[in-house]
Amino acid sequence: MPTVRLTFYAKSPSFILVDWKMTTATRQEVLGLYRRIFRLARKWQAASGQMEDTVKEKQYILNEARTLFQKNKNLTDTDLIKRCIDECTARIEMGLHYQIPYPRPIHLPPMGLTPLRGRGLRSQEKLRKFSKPVYLQSHDEVS
Repeated sequence: MPTVRLTFYAKSPSFILVDWKMTTATRQEVLGLYRRIFRLARKWQAASGQMEDTVKEKQYILNEARTLFQKNKNLTDTDLIKRCIDECTARIEMGLHYQIPYPRPIHLPPMGLTPLRGRGLRSQEKLRKFSKPVYLQSHDEVS
């Protein structure tokens, strides 16, 4: 059931439905991505050609999709939902292009970013957070 926001006016008991179409369209887009991931997992072939690798990678794709979709199923902020959709799309496209279902790691040394005029470690942590690519937003620690 899509989320509906109601706006109440102080002098009037009536209400206005807001974002009904946007929420329905977003819901359809998310469900389409979910189906696309499961179809992709069903047809997935490991780059090595080994059957054991194919089974492991298929299982990883299914588990990762279930985990992340369950984790994000209660989101209501449209911007956050859009970022999750973008992350999902990026991971699908990168997986298809590189034939690797796992997210590509970024290699960033702990103090590898230029500090902003001696603001200490807080600025390093902030820079690391902002340097995380869109396809790794759901992962907590990237090294």
